Amino acid sequence: MIPHDKLKQIRERFEYLEARMASAPPADELVRLSREYADLKPVVETVTRYQSLAADRAAAEDMLADADMRELAEEEIATLDAELPAAEQAVRLALLPRDAADSRPALVEIRAGTGGDEAALFAADLLRMYQRYAEARGWRFELVSEAATELGGVKEAVVNVQGEGVFARLKFESGVHRVQRVPATESGGRVHTSAATVAVLPEAEEVDIDIPASDIRIDTMRASGAGGQHVNTTDSAVRITHVPTGIVVTSSEKSQHHNRARAMQVLRARLYDLERQKAEDARAADRRDQVGSGDRSERIRTYNFPQGRLTDHRINLTLYKLDAIMQGDLDEVIDALITEDQARKLAELDA
Repeated sequence: MIPHDKLKQIRERFEYLEARMASAPPADELVRLSREYADLKPVVETVTRYQSLAADRAAAEDMLADADMRELAEEEIATLDAELPAAEQAVRLALLPRDAADSRPALVEIRAGTGGDEAALFAADLLRMYQRYAEARGWRFELVSEAATELGGVKEAVVNVQGEGVFARLKFESGVHRVQRVPATESGGRVHTSAATVAVLPEAEEVDIDIPASDIRIDTMRASGAGGQHVNTTDSAVRITHVPTGIVVTSSEKSQHHNRARAMQVLRARLYDLERQKAEDARAADRRDQVGSGDRSERIRTYNFPQGRLTDHRINLTLYKLDAIMQGDLDEVIDALITEDQARKLAELDA
């Protein structure tokens, strides 16, 4: 059952946001209003379509009393009755509690786990997989930092992904990704198991997280490199320590100014994510049973190369299209996770 008083509140809030934004509020308030307006707009459009269909259905029902219009009304009612269930379901989904960060860009952190060189090579494969997925969706994929190995693997990489609905789709990737395959360095043909961790953080803006200068310590150092012309000979690398939490972030590109900005961007994202995690923990005592919980110690997925199989353990989904997935064809997996998450939330509302 759709709560019609809730629909009225949403429309009133949307109209208030429009009026308030038109009154030239202060810049920081305008940012918050614009974000809420953008989040509410598709909800209002979904509600408007449903209400329009419902109004047409009521009008057609009234036409049944007119003998001359009865046949036309019956046809109209049959058409509307076929459309209304999907429209009603769309409204129910639109009214589900939303993650306020869903519309934001994301920082994706990939780290090699257990498995030595093979884990680093797998982390590099994941990095390329997400890059191809981002390109396929028209997102901007920008490498923030990367610690590479001599064999072409990745010890750790941080990427900024910009685009529509980035965090909403990538947030389900947080967790431990396990790989089973024969490493390129294995001469005996034995299948090895190794892992990499992925953490997806919503990008935070300065208005979201206030970081007093007294809470951070900034150190500069010489960046390491692969040798030759790539070795940094100046103290341009930046390490920022957030004293209250102990969080440490680094950036080691050529420009110290750029590195400071990058490191602060990552620090804001981690602190914002920390606050979100606290809020989610308060709402759900056991988040481990939830799809996309963001628990980075949770093994969420296995990539079995000998069988060409991917298994997502959270929803018991198995697909035999691993080659395509590693090329960035992730939509089927992510869509299934989103559908499961929505079904769980709907069940909670109906309980």
